[in-house]
Amino acid sequence: MYQDNLYKQPARDKRGKLKTSKNPVKIVVGEGRPSRKPDWIRAKAPTAKKVLDLKKLIREHKLHTVCEEAACPNIGECFGRGTATFMIMGDICTRRCPFCDVAHGKPKGLDPEEPANLAHAIKLMQLQYVVITSVDRDDLLDRGAGHFVDCINAIRATCPATKIEILVPDFRSKIDIALDILQKAPPDVFNHNLETVPDLYRKVRPGADYAASLALIKKFKQKNPAVPTKSGLMLGLGETIKDVKQVLKDLRKNDCDMLTIGQYLQPGPYHLPVERYVCPAAFEDLRIFATGLGFNNVASAPMVRSSYHADLQAVGGSF
Repeated sequence: MYQDNLYKQPARDKRGKLKTSKNPVKIVVGEGRPSRKPDWIRAKAPTAKKVLDLKKLIREHKLHTVCEEAACPNIGECFGRGTATFMIMGDICTRRCPFCDVAHGKPKGLDPEEPANLAHAIKLMQLQYVVITSVDRDDLLDRGAGHFVDCINAIRATCPATKIEILVPDFRSKIDIALDILQKAPPDVFNHNLETVPDLYRKVRPGADYAASLALIKKFKQKNPAVPTKSGLMLGLGETIKDVKQVLKDLRKNDCDMLTIGQYLQPGPYHLPVERYVCPAAFEDLRIFATGLGFNNVASAPMVRSSYHADLQAVGGSF
């Protein structure tokens, strides 16, 4: 049953030390971190009135945004433009991914009013394009696929002109069930992030499987050939450029249409450290390489995130 405190932010320790202490690869605090961020890492402070107004609106509707929960560095810019990526199904994740600032623990029940509240907020914000993501919900039989459908239907009923991108978890062991459910209301763009190269999955994405994530993208495309598919990677966790290029090849072989590549930034002292800051020229080289592989649109730059300017990317724009 839904509880009124579902939308209250979890204690900080559930987002840091208590979350990452059981990671299969031990995180050594302070080890391997570059001394300072380079000049090309810049983020706008989220203090403008429009940003504060959007935060208030989100609170009033008992909603979450991944912009806040995952400590996205672009929150000031995106909120300032009147855009946001909403995170459904609460703010407690069943996974312990040590790169992410979302809290780990036992989630509360789904909020049956969330789809309607979400749609109403999107209408008030007059959004033409929205990204809907979620925490991992391994506690649910359908891994949350049905709630995605409920949210999509509510948005389309209230805001029929709004385009919807969903950024989904991996639906661990329930991919076919989840995809059958999503067939009831396919999104306008389907996004699932691989995050990193396969050799780093045990450290970066414990509980996830590289081949299964690729299969999720491919199977969705087979069921929905007209819907663009999308994935994202973050750099700076110990991967090699050669390994990254192989991941890009794997994504194209599994029918991924669009791509985002950005720099990983450490949310807090108990999360994975940044092993290196990748220079803008290397991101540009990867953009050129990925474009040559046949991706429809590639956003590759240090401050790019999966849903950053997603509306522009969906229509083939640049930024």
